[in-house]
Formats: sequence, structure tokens, C-alpha cells
Amino acid sequence: EAIGSEPPSRVLKFIPPLSSPSGAGYHSESKAKEYKHVCKRACKKAIEKLQAGDLATDAVTAALVELEDSPFTNAGMGSNLNLLGEIECDASIMDGKSLSFGAVGSLSGIKNPVLAANKLLCEGQKGKLSAGRIPPCFLVGEGALKWAVDHGIPTCPQDIMATKLSLAAFKRNKRKLELAEKVETDFMQLKKRRQSSEKENDSGPLDTVGAIVVDQDGNVAAAVSSGGLAMKHPGRVGQAALYGCGCWAENTGIHNPYSTAVSTSGCGEHLVRTILARECSLALQAEDAHQALLESMQNKFIGSPFLANEDSILGGVIVLRSCRCSSKLDSTNDKQALLVEFLWSHTTESMCVGYMSAQDGKAKAHISRLPPGAVAGQSVAIEGGVCRLESPLC
Repeated sequence: EAIGSEPPSRVLKFIPPLSSPSGAGYHSESKAKEYKHVCKRACKKAIEKLQAGDLATDAVTAALVELEDSPFTNAGMGSNLNLLGEIECDASIMDGKSLSFGAVGSLSGIKNPVLAANKLLCEGQKGKLSAGRIPPCFLVGEGALKWAVDHGIPTCPQDIMATKLSLAAFKRNKRKLELAEKVETDFMQLKKRRQSSEKENDSGPLDTVGAIVVDQDGNVAAAVSSGGLAMKHPGRVGQAALYGCGCWAENTGIHNPYSTAVSTSGCGEHLVRTILARECSLALQAEDAHQALLESMQNKFIGSPFLANEDSILGGVIVLRSCRCSSKLDSTNDKQALLVEFLWSHTTESMCVGYMSAQDGKAKAHISRLPPGAVAGQSVAIEGGVCRLESPLC
């Protein structure tokens, strides 16, 4: 089932540089103001970087740092706790210009894992290490922590990273898990209990957070950060750290007429098995971006043969597509306009999206929700907009 499969009547007008953070999952009405405020702050941080002439990767990192620092997100501070009551974070970033990638997984003791991921990306761009060694692009666990510390990434004790909200959620989940292990119950009863418990806590954190950016030169970047599933097994790594699964960014080239940036959110296992970020980027090379994204969510995600045994497939994406095209306003002008399309889609009950351009006075935020009657995990919502920039920004 596709919800909002027609382009919205309210077209969102964007002017690059553009920043867009997001998170998919369940967003309570009572916390809607806080969710949107977090996204707006992240947008502003990214735009400040772009206006200062910084790289697109620096801008997208700044947005993620703001999201990781919020207690309302499941990333960095306040992340979900694992079975042992510890925080282990995943994060990754990709640069569309160089196609460089950096990621960390199951990382503890670092307040902003995206900083470590971005540092890996930057160090990798410097070339080979001593004795011709290949620099790492993905590190996990203790090795990732040591590397981050050695490269100046600030550490943070576990007891500070765990907030009142995350600790309270851990205690509730632990009690329910212990009860489930003691009391015999069939699979459907347990499943219903878990589904209902997810909505009991109006203060529950968002799912994975991500951001995508395009700068005034048309360079794109994408990043994603997550604390992972609540009560996950220690050492579990989700899509936020994996290449092609959590984020993707690729400038236009010989084989792709469009620059694309993608960031995903939702159930990590579902996103990993479908490599959704990469799949969406490939699909966006088609002429109709809206239709391409819809078909990707329907055929490559909820209809994927790799998830055939799943009855509720949860995820969301934000995508950005841009290209240079001839200006229709002045056929004698050799300057090419930058056409930018921004879309978001989700199968979760809701998805919070923020967006802002360099010429906007303030950021905007929107919580997209499935309409009444739509079934989360089986229905697809899709929205977005397009704009044409007739001349590059100075």
C-alpha cells in the first residue's frame, strides 16, 4: 500500500546549500515540539558550516553532532542500552565527491561517534600509512575506541551518556524480558506485548538519525548515527555502520546523471539485508525520482525477497537528488541551474524531517505520519519537493 504516492500539493522549495536531518520510528504527539526543535537545530548547524565555506562532509557531521547530543534521539547521548546496560553506538559518513567512507560500530565511550567516523574518512583520504598499509575505513569495539582516542576524539563515561530516559527504558525492558523468560507464552502473545510496550513510553527516543547535504557547488554528503536496538546483544552492529546500508552519497559522473545522497533509519537488520541506501541511490538515476523512490520502498524493501519471512518491515529514508540543467528563464545564458529534489519515505508510524537552505531565515520541520488505517511495516508514505536554482550562490 502506498500512501501519498502523488506529489504533494504543498511543494517544498529548497535553495542549496541544503541540509536535512531525520529520524524514523514512533514519535509521540506530546513530544512533537521537542522532536522538531532538535531537527531544526541540526539544520542550522549544517547551514552555518556551509555558509562558512566548509566541506559538505563537515556540514553533515555538524548536523549529526547536534542530533547525537539530544536526549530525544537514539544516537550518542541517551542511546538505547544493550542487554548489559551499556551504550554501544554505530555511525557512518560518505562523501559524494571523493566517494570516501568512514564508519564505527559497537563503539562505547565516545559522545559523538560521527566524529570518529568522519575522522576515519578524512584520514583515509590522505593515502596509505607507513610501510604501504591501507588505512581503515571501518572500525569496531575496543579498536575503534582506541583509534578515536589516539586521533583526538573526546571520550565520555557511560554513566554520563546514559540519560534518565534511557535508563528508565532499560529498567522497563529488562523487567519485561525477565518476565518473558519465566512465563511460557506463544509467539503471537509475546509479539503483541512488545508492540504495545513500544507505544507505552511517550518519552521513548527516536530511531536512527541521519542527515544529507548538498553544497553550492553541487557536492553531496550523507551521514547516519544510531544507538541500535534496545536490549540488543553486546557487539551487535546495525545498518548505521555498514557500507551501502546506512547512508550513501555520490556526485554526478559518467555513469550517473544525478548526484544523490541517502540516509536510512529504522530496523537495522531489515536495512542491512536490503542494502537500502545503495538501492535507493541506484533507483534515483531514473527520470522520475518520486516514482523511483516509491518503487524502491515497495519492491526493494517491504517486498524484498530477503525479508520474505518478516511480517512487519520497518524503515525510512531521506533522499536528495540534484543535477545541472539549462535554465529556461534565459536561453542565451550559458549558466546552468542546479535542480534539487528532496524526498522522504517511511514504513514506520512516523518520521521526523527537518530542512533548511542557506537563504532561509529559519529551519523547518515536519513529522510525517501514516494516515489512519495504514499498517506500519506494510504501508509506504512518501513526500517531498523540488526547486530550481538559476544561478550559483556566492
